[in-house]
Amino acid sequence: MKKTILQLAVLLLVSFTMVACGSSNSSNSPATPIVDNNSSGDSSTSENNNPNKSDFNSKISRTIPSSLTKLSGVYNAKNFNRYTKVTAPNGKAIHIVAQDKLSDEQIIRSRGILEFYLTDFPGSQYGGNKSAVANKMAQNNAVLVLLNGQDDGSNPIGDQVTGQPLYQNEIQVEGGKWYMNQNYEHRDASFEEILHFVHDNGIGVDENGTPSPIGALPAYQEEIRTAQQNALVNNLWGRGAENASWIQELTEENSLSQEYLASVVDSYYGLWGAWTEKSGGMWDIYIAKTREDIKTKDPMGYELMNNKFFPPYLTYNAKISASLNGNFSLKFDSSKPYTHHSRYLKDVTLLGTNNNSVTVNELDNNITGNLGVNTVIFSGNSSEYTINKKDGITTVEDTVSNRDGKNTLSNIEKLQFTD
Repeated sequence: MKKTILQLAVLLLVSFTMVACGSSNSSNSPATPIVDNNSSGDSSTSENNNPNKSDFNSKISRTIPSSLTKLSGVYNAKNFNRYTKVTAPNGKAIHIVAQDKLSDEQIIRSRGILEFYLTDFPGSQYGGNKSAVANKMAQNNAVLVLLNGQDDGSNPIGDQVTGQPLYQNEIQVEGGKWYMNQNYEHRDASFEEILHFVHDNGIGVDENGTPSPIGALPAYQEEIRTAQQNALVNNLWGRGAENASWIQELTEENSLSQEYLASVVDSYYGLWGAWTEKSGGMWDIYIAKTREDIKTKDPMGYELMNNKFFPPYLTYNAKISASLNGNFSLKFDSSKPYTHHSRYLKDVTLLGTNNNSVTVNELDNNITGNLGVNTVIFSGNSSEYTINKKDGITTVEDTVSNRDGKNTLSNIEKLQFTD
């Protein structure tokens, strides 16, 4: 039942301080991230400034399992100092190892993206039950390798690893400096490289033009290959004479479909929306920069994303960097370049101790605060929302359709409405 203003006031006096529109004590400008001596990356590694560390780091081990070292001697304590995993339904591990300059935030974010790709998408054609994909990855001894620096040949371990590499300088963290500024000198390659990881080891790639038995979804791979061939023939992807030698290289190593799908996925989740140098996505290799672009410019690519395997929003709980000092918006705002991407998030957890705010989008969000004073910002008057609190969890549901959705809040001190 919709509460009256008086009822709202009584409830809010108990649990919250209401903040008038524009009077939040949070700045919209992100602060420079805190980086400790072990990290030159996007965000803080230090456990000391992470008040949620018991939860945040609980799945990161400082020991490399001997079973992984047996798979390849390169995965040892000399080369890597942290380990985490995703456990497949068959009980086996999908491994993640990291070198010393990776922040814990970067490791957690990488694991979150992997979990996102492997989370069931109910009702979809190929993703309703992703157990077979995850099990295949575990059976194939898949290893995601998080490496120091960047992919420029300067890291000698990069040439030795047998798994899928992802470099420190290409892992953005939500709320971190690179993410908030959409810094394409440190462009977010996480979605691309982790997708390659899932595609190669789980979905399955082609062998001589036919789906490989190594994969769990040969029918989906056939659709991917067909869309890729159409995109290449019609100059939708792999565009420009300058890419001809790269396309030939991909052809020889049988990587065309993986690279094409990564271009589609990157644009679908908004990673290129803030890039202004050219009109396309993935460095203009792909004709589509945004989700709407894909729908109109590459319909076959859009069909790969339309209720097939990937959900329309990001399902992992994004850990917002402890370095954030201000507002993080889930709602698209053309003045905030990162919202091209963050608009597809639905669940976030603030880390650290700063007094931060979160602006909600139209999805049903789960928002968890940190040890500071946190504010959640809504789009309408307080009278247009139903607010309930039970067992320390507050729900705020918008009565206006397709605006702010239903938000479940934990450890949040303030609500801000337009009135």
